[in-house]
Amino acid sequence: MIELGTVLTAIVTPFDAAGRVNEESFVALMGHLAENGSDGFVVAGTTGEASTMTDEEQLGLIELAVSERPPGRTIIAGTGTNDTRQAVFLTERATALGVDAVLSVTPYYNKPSRLGLIRHYEAVAAATDKPTLLYNIPGRTATNMPADLLAELAQIDGIEGVKQANAEELRPIDGLALYAGDDGTFARTLDMGGAGGILVASHIVGNEMRRMVDEPERRSEIDASLRDVYETLFMTSNPTCTKAALNLLGHDVGALRLPLVEASAEELALVRAMLERHHLLSRDAASERTGDARRPSGGARPAPSLQAPGA
Repeated sequence: MIELGTVLTAIVTPFDAAGRVNEESFVALMGHLAENGSDGFVVAGTTGEASTMTDEEQLGLIELAVSERPPGRTIIAGTGTNDTRQAVFLTERATALGVDAVLSVTPYYNKPSRLGLIRHYEAVAAATDKPTLLYNIPGRTATNMPADLLAELAQIDGIEGVKQANAEELRPIDGLALYAGDDGTFARTLDMGGAGGILVASHIVGNEMRRMVDEPERRSEIDASLRDVYETLFMTSNPTCTKAALNLLGHDVGALRLPLVEASAEELALVRAMLERHHLLSRDAASERTGDARRPSGGARPAPSLQAPGA
């Protein structure tokens, strides 16, 4: 089985006040997460808002992650799209940049057949000599990969793992390293002998999620104590509340790109209350940072743009 780490954070992409990728903040965030439980990072995935990035931005961010990675940490590049040619291109480029693995989401919107999925992943896996992780998330793609299909895909050379975000079908698959695709199934994945999780809450409670790995006898108790963290961060489209929490904690990650919008006043209050409950943020500090968390880093909010910079 591949050795990519157990706590893998699907890292957010910080943006500056003009909506550009904030490279300095990204590197700083990687360092912080590495010091607080993360074994590696999924870069330019769903949480990283890859769907609103240009190829140049996405590959530039992957290159930055590889070159500035904290010692001993792994980099998994999100290279999946619903166009096989584009997925192959991004996979080839990410491989050349030196990533440790690629994460390839099920093609979305066009709803390929079973044979189409097999042909798609054959092409993606052939484009790299690094491990390919499948990403099954039917809630976003409208296509589910059931256990028997995952087992068939596991026979393709280079396909070595799956990020399973369909909780109802979470189970070991022969030939695939199993990663939890939802924070709420991380403990269950570890209990069944899975490789780990590709996580979001580890931005906020990474040390506690590390304890779930290192202290299996207390895993259930720790997981129960973090349920409100999972629920709060995912009360609306990810990474809205994760970015709000990070900004409240003083990490300069900025806002989101349309069509995602920043947390509402009500959502922000719930995020702030969750951080206070877990003693991550004092009430005074939360009050001081509320305004900053509601706008992009660097000052006043810019005029909305319907187009990503450089597109």
